[in-house]
Amino acid sequence: MAPLFDRIVGVYHFLGDRIPRGIPSVEPKPRRSNRWLRNNQPVVAKTKAQTDIRLAVGQAIALMGDLQQVIGRGDRVLVKPNFNSPDPFPAATDLAFLEVVIKLILEAGAKITIGESSGGVWRPTRKVFEQLGVPQLARRLGVELIAFDDRPNDWVRIKISGDYLSEVIMPRSAYEADKMVYLPCMKTHSIGAFSGAIKLAFGFVAPGQRRSAHLGHLQEKVAEVNLCWQPDLIIMDGRKAFVSGGPDKGQLVEPGLLLASGDLIAVDVEAMRVLLDYGASNNIPANPWELPQIATAVKHGLGVGEGQYMVLE
Repeated sequence: MAPLFDRIVGVYHFLGDRIPRGIPSVEPKPRRSNRWLRNNQPVVAKTKAQTDIRLAVGQAIALMGDLQQVIGRGDRVLVKPNFNSPDPFPAATDLAFLEVVIKLILEAGAKITIGESSGGVWRPTRKVFEQLGVPQLARRLGVELIAFDDRPNDWVRIKISGDYLSEVIMPRSAYEADKMVYLPCMKTHSIGAFSGAIKLAFGFVAPGQRRSAHLGHLQEKVAEVNLCWQPDLIIMDGRKAFVSGGPDKGQLVEPGLLLASGDLIAVDVEAMRVLLDYGASNNIPANPWELPQIATAVKHGLGVGEGQYMVLE
């Protein structure tokens, strides 16, 4: 009975979503250059991660350089996991993986906030947090945890030059962060084909606007949300993945990989190439560059163009 009740509550929240009123307008944050390059090309680090997750995360970062390239002492860092639903990894970010990344950032002297807003039918986000055990982890590590939908006055309106979106309503707490670290899962998506680094930013969008975005051109809108800012570091946990279905449940495989990059497009394309090797039935095109969210991201200069990144193993 409890899961059914939770879903009814979630649908109630989803149908009741409204865009907040009286939101101040701000400019998009200046786009920073990608610090993770090799021979002037963006890189994607690919490491095996079957046992020691801390070792694998450290190796992925070391392949690209040093964490201090993007995280400095005193930086306010927003860590964005994937807690779209209360389902286990790879539907949601694995807490052991999240803990490893948070500890590395803390060791660099930064201040951390974990921020997320779950999918419409699973909200309120605080309930998803509780079901996954996130509050206990945050308390133990001494970091702030924010459910964006719990803060009705914590929003800013960012004007962007998208083809499908002219503005995005985002949390002020995310907008004011000095640095962003994205921790996407590797999985297909029953509506959006693929859910990775580009799609992760959709969890920032105010619930009322997020609901309306599903009315058409969802993939293009998902990409255009990233015109607001870009992450400084992306670490995708591909130890497990969905190769069909998703985002909450799907056909499970175990690639046993971590991917790391500073480029939204490169890391997503490389992840889709991993999933395509399984030959499952999904909506990922044989050429990932043809996926609308990738093509839109390329069009808007959100990362590399086709074939312009280097894989480090």
